[in-house]
Amino acid sequence: MTKPFRIGTTSIRANGVDLGIESCGRESDPLVLLVGGTTMLSWPDALCERLASGGRWVVRYDLRDSGASTTLDPENPGYDLRDLGADAAALVGALGRERAHLGGVGVGGMVAQVAALDHPETFSALTLVGTRPVAPGPIDEDLPDHDPAVMDALFSHPLPDWTDRDAVASFAAASAEPMGNDPEQARATATRIWDRTSSNDPAVHQANQIGMVFSRIDCAPRWRERLGELEMPTLVVHGRADPFFPLGNGEALAAEIPTARLLVLDDMGTDLPNAAAAQVAAAMLAR
Repeated sequence: MTKPFRIGTTSIRANGVDLGIESCGRESDPLVLLVGGTTMLSWPDALCERLASGGRWVVRYDLRDSGASTTLDPENPGYDLRDLGADAAALVGALGRERAHLGGVGVGGMVAQVAALDHPETFSALTLVGTRPVAPGPIDEDLPDHDPAVMDALFSHPLPDWTDRDAVASFAAASAEPMGNDPEQARATATRIWDRTSSNDPAVHQANQIGMVFSRIDCAPRWRERLGELEMPTLVVHGRADPFFPLGNGEALAAEIPTARLLVLDDMGTDLPNAAAAQVAAAMLAR
């Protein structure tokens, strides 16, 4: 496979904030916009390159208060989930396009659902990875919640000194296996995220690494009951080994979106594994 050209990270103004972006592929190709969850690095390089080789212009970006995007105070965010969805729609226009295939992973998948529901004219297709149809907080009775044994194991680990690069990387690696992820991939990603963090404030590092901002933003009103409105082709990707948002969450998404196809990856936990890049890219290109 020929490796597509990738430019360095830059930022672009959209919806009143600066969003850190990185693009891969030819700008003349159809746009695939990938929402970070919370940083753009939740979308593996290998997947972006596969999509670009398949004839797509791939732009992945950092959510607010992460990466190269506007960072103010992640412990007291002055925006809500609808604002993050509006960021995605505005970014399409700022990139000079009218429509895009939108992808979201983890909490970024919640942003993507809301963006597609609130701005259906802007998105031609949707990919939702390792996410669920309700916001952080109390779960609906029919959806499986976080695996309690895994959560107990994770919370038994003391948090690292977020300003210590090696400690953060080791923490990510130690947390990976309980979450069904590859420790070395997790270590490498955490190191890259640390290197891209714009401040040495521990709260900012923590927000970049584990997305704590989503426990603090307003995610109301509910959107699950609106999923039947989505008419664009939709791919739901979920790991069978995901203990954080167990598989029933992806199954519910696929069942409630009329146009959805469910792709279950047996060896995937919460993170997209590099080894699945070809399979996921092929499924996305078919949407």
